[in-house]
Amino acid sequence: MPGLYSVWRTGAIRAILFSILVGFASGATAQVPLAPRDVILNWHRMALELVRHTPTQTPPVASRAFAYLAITAYEAAASGDEELQSLAGQLNELMAFPPREAGAEYDEAVVQHAALASTIQNFFGNTGPTGQRAMRAMDDGIGRLLATSVSADVVERSRAYGLAVAEHILQWSLDDGGATIENLGFPYEYTPTEGGQFWRPTNAIRLQQAPLLPGWGDNRPFAMPDGASCPVPDHVPYSETEGVAFYVQAREVYDTVRNLTEEQRTIARFWSDDPMLSPTPPGHWVSIALQVLASEDADLPTTVDTLARLGVALADAFIGCWEAKYQFNLVRPVSYIKRLFDPAWETVLITPPFPEYPSGHSTQSGAAAMVLERLFGKDFAFIDATHEADGLAPRSFTSFRHAAEEAAISRLYGGIHYRMAIDNGLDQGECIGAYANALVTRR
Repeated sequence: MPGLYSVWRTGAIRAILFSILVGFASGATAQVPLAPRDVILNWHRMALELVRHTPTQTPPVASRAFAYLAITAYEAAASGDEELQSLAGQLNELMAFPPREAGAEYDEAVVQHAALASTIQNFFGNTGPTGQRAMRAMDDGIGRLLATSVSADVVERSRAYGLAVAEHILQWSLDDGGATIENLGFPYEYTPTEGGQFWRPTNAIRLQQAPLLPGWGDNRPFAMPDGASCPVPDHVPYSETEGVAFYVQAREVYDTVRNLTEEQRTIARFWSDDPMLSPTPPGHWVSIALQVLASEDADLPTTVDTLARLGVALADAFIGCWEAKYQFNLVRPVSYIKRLFDPAWETVLITPPFPEYPSGHSTQSGAAAMVLERLFGKDFAFIDATHEADGLAPRSFTSFRHAAEEAAISRLYGGIHYRMAIDNGLDQGECIGAYANALVTRR
């Protein structure tokens, strides 16, 4: 579907213009068969748009949604491909899926569409009116297109099976600890820990006087055994004494922001990925994967394998990172710097409302790079156009590790993190990514 893909890729439309998709589905190109791979890629692009319209989709919550969406696509494909090994029994508490009817004919694109449309509606059901209209338009448009080339009995059988896969995923998700998000993820009551080294609110927004999702690290992970499976070392001892390691780390943030080059400022903006203004940090890596899969013209097994491993790694990265963040509960640079160095100092980016150590950008980027390197190689060069429609020029990378390191250091340039949070976050991500890489997907 090169025409439809180019519309998404260039950002000429957003989810609010899905009438274009409906027109595509009913137009002259409707005689062209729609491949299962195309269905998967477009529903994932839909998810990237929906996170912009759904206030509860903060980065940890978005990572969870991306993981379940990708696993749905994988299992829908694996159920009809003898070479793909189900992740049931490999992912924590995921039981075997209902089998297909022996000897019956299924259309793989219809199976995928039914499964993913239902999964999207389950995990983004609280999105706003724009997102609701977009989901309906996507569902109707692709559904009509598929029905033109498949017999009615095959459509019905395939649709029923896709819905069964989605329902299995939904039931599995309900008791993972992240299914219900109250108050946008902020506790109704919170008492800050006393002491200069501990996190304190970094802005005046009433809701954010408590930190985001303090219990997320207790959620059930996907591939790693528990949230503490990839611990980070203790940060350097807190100190307010000039010349001591912690003071030096804070001073580096202060001096870096005061002396930013234009390139460093561009890097900070490119990787900021703020909620409601972007597809979020995990969505940025999903976007990279979608671009790579399209450029490589990847087949269906490679597509679902890539997205499932990446989704698992990203979701587990946020669980592992959040477990560590609330273990250490470390003060943000902006709080330390304003109190000890310069009360007028400001960050380049908005400091997120949760503890500092380790860096979430770094952990998830390290995990993503591990997965994508395994699938495409350590020297895979690519161009990332994730934010082209938002006015940010594409950036070129010599490898996934190169991109992960840039995403990580961007948080120093933005004034968000100390270097130790960046370096140790990357290491934590590599550990978490190894669990996703250990999944067996081919028989």
